[in-house]
Order: sequence, then C-alpha cells, then structure tokens
Amino acid sequence: MKKRIKPTFVIITACVILITAVCVIAGNILNSCKACALYCVDDHAMLSAENARERIAPASLTKLMTACVALRNSSADEVITVGTERGLVQKGSSVSFILPGHRLKLYDLISGMLMVSGNDAAYTTAVYTARKVSGEELSDEQAVGYFCKMMNELAAELEMNSSHFTNPDGWDDPDHYTTVYDLVKLAEYALTFPEIREIAKTQQRFVIFESGESITWTNSNKLIDPGSRFYCSEAIGLKTGTTKNAGNCLIGVFVKDGKTYITVAAGCASDIGRYRKTLKLVDKNRQIIQKKSA
Repeated sequence: MKKRIKPTFVIITACVILITAVCVIAGNILNSCKACALYCVDDHAMLSAENARERIAPASLTKLMTACVALRNSSADEVITVGTERGLVQKGSSVSFILPGHRLKLYDLISGMLMVSGNDAAYTTAVYTARKVSGEELSDEQAVGYFCKMMNELAAELEMNSSHFTNPDGWDDPDHYTTVYDLVKLAEYALTFPEIREIAKTQQRFVIFESGESITWTNSNKLIDPGSRFYCSEAIGLKTGTTKNAGNCLIGVFVKDGKTYITVAAGCASDIGRYRKTLKLVDKNRQIIQKKSA
C-alpha cells in the first residue's frame, strides 16, 4: 500500500522552496553592482574590470576631485571662513555641521568632505578656492561655476576623458558624470596628496575649529572601522558615495605586500553590496597573486 503524502507537508515544502528562492534572488539584487574595477598602482595594471567605461553618476566620490583641486592651489593650513555659500547645499545632503562664521583650516574642511562626506565643506572649499585663484569678487554661484571649470580642467589633465563635473559635492545632475575607469585615475592621483591619504585612513577625529568650536567626525568608510564586519586591516581608505542616480558607490585602497591597490564598486543596490563587492575584488587579487606565485 502506497503511503500518501499529506497536503500540509507539500504546502510547507513548497513554501520553504519559494522563500529560499526569494531570499536568493533578493540577496543577488542587494549585492548587485553596475560597474567595478581592481587596479594595481605600483604595476600600473588593471587587474579586473566590469562595465568600467560605462557612464555613471559619481555621487560623493566627486569630493576627491574637489579635494585635489583645492590642495593644488592652497596650503592645507590656510584658514577659511564659512560664508553664505552654505546656503547652496541641497536639502537632504550629508553635512559636516559647519556654519557661517566658523573658521577652520583647509585640512579640516577636507576632513569634513572625505570622512563624513559633508556637502557644506565641499561648497565652502570650492568658493574659497575659486575666489583665491581668480582674484575676483565672485558671487557664490559664480565661484562654484569657476571651481567646476577647474575640476574639468584637472579631469582633462588626468585624461579622465569620459567625465564632466557640474558641482563640488556630487549632487545628481545629468551633466555630472564619470566612469569607473576614470575614477581609478582620480583615486590614483588623489593618493599623491599626503593630506588625502592621512584623512582617508582616519576612522575618527576630534576637530577644534580656529574659531573655537569643536566636533567629532567618524569616517563613513566601514573598511577602516574595526567594529564593522567589513573591516579590512589592509584598507587605508578612500571614499564612499550615495545618491539616487548613483546608487551606493565605494572607492577602496588597500596595501598588500608593499603594493597599493585601488578598487571601485559603483551603482551598487545596497550599502552592504558595495562592501561585499569590494572585498570580493580584494579576494580576487589574492587569487591572482597566489597563481603567479605557484
């Protein structure tokens, strides 16, 4: 006599299979990224790339360009006063909580840009730099336009031929774009500035402004946070970025066996996804090294 399978068992089994399938699909979606790359700075070699020449929105990865332009034209010790340009910051922006009248060094403004992705710090840096370089009494809007011209000039110099910048903070704009391939070039150049390297690897910093105010900034990059499940002892930076159009983005920098590697994960569907993709790229690099050593 054949044993009959109870309908309840069939239903439960079907539900388990369905839930498992949904979880797998959801996990794949959350971990998906639009484009990525792995690059060795010392060997000047692109080790891995996916859709690296496809146009993307850079989000706050833009602030690396802003920091580079500023440091090319000013000393990190120059003291800058926050002004009315603070009003240009878009609603919903990430900020470093600087306010008009605050006086702080350029190094601190760049810390606010790179550690907590402060759009306010980006605008103050841009306006100050533009007025200094131009030697003119530019309005806030004119100064931002002048600074963006400087950003695009540097992009051309770095042969970032598929990039164009319209703001200093990375706010979504159809004319504000780049590629993963170009971002690797930008990251490589940014690493030539000791100030950027130092700030990018700092997990937390207590800052005292020149005007007396103080604040503590915690780096948004989980790769350098010992308390994060995505912590990597080989990581030394570099920058996170997130907007609606850009998705979740991350440029990582790692030092392994005396060599420096840059990773870029862009257009990721989730915060978790950009870190998982980045660490997969790092693991892929380990596999490449192991094969070469075998």
